[in-house]
Amino acid sequence: MVRVKICGITNIDDALAAVDYGADALGFVFFKGSPRFISPEKAASIIKVLPPFIHAVGVFVDESPAEIGKLISATGVNLVQLHGEEPPESCRMPWRVIKAIRVKSLDSLAPLVQFKKYVSAFLLDAYSPDKLGGTGMLFNWDIAVEAKRFGRIILAGGLTPDNVIEAVKYVRPYGVDVSSGVELAKGKKDLGKMKLFIERAKGA
Repeated sequence: MVRVKICGITNIDDALAAVDYGADALGFVFFKGSPRFISPEKAASIIKVLPPFIHAVGVFVDESPAEIGKLISATGVNLVQLHGEEPPESCRMPWRVIKAIRVKSLDSLAPLVQFKKYVSAFLLDAYSPDKLGGTGMLFNWDIAVEAKRFGRIILAGGLTPDNVIEAVKYVRPYGVDVSSGVELAKGKKDLGKMKLFIERAKGA
């Protein structure tokens, strides 16, 4: 069964609802340039009350390993997602790492060869010239299928309750990731959409 990550969590109500609906992981964005940014203090207060077996994923953009370590200690995050222009060697960390790749074309997969020995999975998101994530944009899923040659794939980019069944059946990814596709507003989830997304993803 596909794993589901709900990203851009900013409040306890959305976090606990996502878990109740069956999410496997929650994403906390520590990049201050994001409209879904959450402070370490607030993230810690949410992560502290999560039930067992739920992964708390810290999303970082071009952050130093030292700073990532501080945030992990302060928050209880147990997975690292790197969403910037980090070089492969920066993924050599004592924590499990997900490397986000912004997909523009098949050529976007070229770096995966260098990254694969350092990371637990690749998150594939749609390329946008002015946004690092949460774009709500789709990309060619044939590229995601090709990317599976390099390791586990978490499919992101433009997923919604309306297309997630098709996405899971077509790509057969290790996991799916959604943020803007289940939002009422940036940083606030639509609980009905979130429930439907998780049910459909896991039922596909």
